[in-house]
This record gives sequence, structure tokens and C-alpha cells, in this order.
Amino acid sequence: MTRGFSRQAAIAGIGATEFSKNSGRSEWQLACESVIAALDDAHIEAEEVNGFALFTMENNPEIAVARALGIPELTFFSRIPHGGGGACAPVQQAALAVASGVADVVVVYRAFNERSGHRFGAGPPPFAYNASTDQEYRNWINPYGLLTPAQQEAFLAKLYMHKYGATSADFGQISVLSRKHAANNPKAWFYERPITIEDHQNSRMIADPIRLLDCCQESDGGQALVIVSAERARDLPHKPAIISGAAQGVGPQQISMSSYYREDIDSMPEVELVARQLWDQAGIGPDDIDAAILYDAFTPMVLLQLEEYGFCGRGEAKDFIADGNLELDGRLPINTHGGQLGEGYIHGVNGIAEGVRLIRGTSTNQPTKTLDNVLVTGGSPVPHSALVLSADR
Repeated sequence: MTRGFSRQAAIAGIGATEFSKNSGRSEWQLACESVIAALDDAHIEAEEVNGFALFTMENNPEIAVARALGIPELTFFSRIPHGGGGACAPVQQAALAVASGVADVVVVYRAFNERSGHRFGAGPPPFAYNASTDQEYRNWINPYGLLTPAQQEAFLAKLYMHKYGATSADFGQISVLSRKHAANNPKAWFYERPITIEDHQNSRMIADPIRLLDCCQESDGGQALVIVSAERARDLPHKPAIISGAAQGVGPQQISMSSYYREDIDSMPEVELVARQLWDQAGIGPDDIDAAILYDAFTPMVLLQLEEYGFCGRGEAKDFIADGNLELDGRLPINTHGGQLGEGYIHGVNGIAEGVRLIRGTSTNQPTKTLDNVLVTGGSPVPHSALVLSADR
């Protein structure tokens, strides 16, 4: 039994720039190019757009993109914080706006020069030095050398290994799989460049136990999505990716990427909270998910998500992976585009686009089985968000 806005809206268009290490153009241009591509894919004119849902970290204001594209009126605009943890939340906002009649055509985009401009892996960004409540948590981690996302998540990964017997090679299986998929995806930065587990194990250490090949890319590029009502999407050229679930979650004692004051710092209650909402909204459970796009900023977090979403028990993800469940012919094919490890890091929005392709049946690594429901997740262990995209049956 579904409820609320479930199945009332759909993603009808996807579009992106190339994913590169130096785009050679402004972030504003990347945003506009990706939006135009998504609207072309949906066969919707720019003049029909009347809503935007974005990240607070987005540097390209909706009013600037609206001016550049000739969008005359906006009746809805919203922004979601928490970086990659909020990756799927703008789609939730868009679905709510469409389902309630506040807007008819809502566009989600993320565009940045994250490799040729400010690199997230280079340490705290300039705004981190603001004396604000939003940044106060850094006072408790930066003095101990936890300056970058890799260092912060390595803390969790090391404890997870100690508790459950996971190894660096277990994490490396995620990287190898993502690069295998990327090697078959012409849009991926690592197209035709697979790796072996030996490559992973020989890659340099970034923050023990996280190696270079455990880390997502730093990419330049843009990705956009077009959300309309499910009814309208059925009249457009592509199979609609119905939004049957969309949720956000904050857990107890939540801190951005460093919730170290919980009793169990390797549990992610915000992820479990999002999972509960998704299953309730869509009227399904983890057994009904046919494929997944799991946010892979760092490989250890993929293992923790598999457990929190109920695909396997606590500490069992390494065995779930070893049994081949994540392969294209397995129980739960994941990150078929190559993920942020292999395709590009566009704050997870490119993963949502791959979820749409899986529903359409157009992924370059399309599983042979029928896909009714695809899970797409945002980052962890930050305030979290996720989607269930479903076929229109």
C-alpha cells in the first residue's frame, strides 16, 4: 500500500555535459548545458520550466540559469544542504512540488568544476573557517587531523574492519566492480580502463585504510533531471522513471561525516530511517529492489549501506559481495554506470540519471533481468536521502 506523493511524479528527462578534469568553461555554462540536454531528452521547452530544486552548495543560482535559458516564470525553488548526503533530496522536493500542483516542470541540476576549481579533497573549503554554528563541529575533528572527507570516513572504516573482519581487499571489490562497469561506459572518465584487485591493493594510502582507488573522483561537469507528473511523463518519448519513494533522514547525535559520539559509530541510523520511509512510501521492501545505485564517495560506505538497507545482515556485506550478488547477473547489480569511482563525481546526481537509464533499459551495462524498482542513495554518514525509481507497470 503506497501513500502520499508516491507514484505521482516521474523523471522524464536526463542530460549531462561530459565529465572531465578540466572543463574549460564556467560552472554557469555547465549548468545551462546540462539543463538544455535534459529538456531536449524530455522533449519539453525551456519556457515550460517553472521550478528548480538544488543543493545549497550549488554555485549557479536558479535565477541565473532561468535568465540564460529564457525561462519566464518560477513558481517553486528550493535548496537542500549537506552535500552528497542530500543528493536525492532535490528530487524529493521536485516530486512534492509536482504532486501538490505547486509546479508543473521542475528541474534538478548540479554543475561544478570540482577538479579544476576547488577540490573537496584538498581540505576544508573557505566557508569552513566561518565562525558559525554550521561549522562548529570542525572544532572537534580538525585538531586531530580529520580535515578531509577521506580522513573522516577512514575513522569509521578502520573500526568496521576491526569489528567485522573486513579487509582492504573487501573494500577493493567495490572499486574493481565500478571500474569494470565504467570501462564499458563511453561517458565515464575511466572508459576502457578497468582495474584489478592487485591495482587496488598497490594504490597509495590516502588515510588508512582508505587507498587512492577507494576514493571517488574529483570531476568537472554538470548533470540535470526533469521532473513532471507521472501522467504527463506517460505522453513523453521515454519510459517514465516513476518516483515511488523519496526520503530524507537525520539520526540521533548527527554530525556531518563525523557522528563519533554515538554508542555505535558504525551504525548509520539516518540511513535506516530513510530506508523505513522508502519501503513505507513505495509499499515494498529490500527484496523488491532489483538494482541499486549506491553513493560511493568511498568504498567502505557501500558496505555499510548494503547492511543498513537490509540487503544483508550487520557485518555480512563482505560475504554478500564475495558471493557475486553485486554483479550484473547477481541479486543486486550496483553502480552500473561506474559510480563516482569510475564515471564521475557530480555529487551523486549522475547516479540518479543512471537509475533512470536502468528503468528505461538503456544503461550501457543493463542487467538482463527485468527491473521494476531501482534504489538510488545519497551520501553517508551525513544527513541522508534516497529514492526508489520504478517502472510504470
